[in-house]
Amino acid sequence: MGAVTDKITEEVRNLHGDETAPGLAQVAIALAQSIDEPGGPTGKSNAARELRQVMADLRKLAPVAEEGDTVDDIAAQRAKRRAAAREHAAGE
Repeated sequence: MGAVTDKITEEVRNLHGDETAPGLAQVAIALAQSIDEPGGPTGKSNAARELRQVMADLRKLAPVAEEGDTVDDIAAQRAKRRAAAREHAAGE
């Protein structure tokens, strides 16, 4: 595989593209392979433009991570403060 194909395959795997949109995932990999193959700049430019759009669609369809975002961090801090307040109130 070529450099573009390797990177796109990795990103598709990270986005769970084979699960959420297997057809789009295969299109993305095929477009990446066409960019890596020898050919004229016009064909590569067209493939790159289409690849950019397909990858944008795959990113939109990717499942949202369940933990680790800022909202989860704030909720965890709030729960910790509430537990500490309950302990303090129970100790009085």
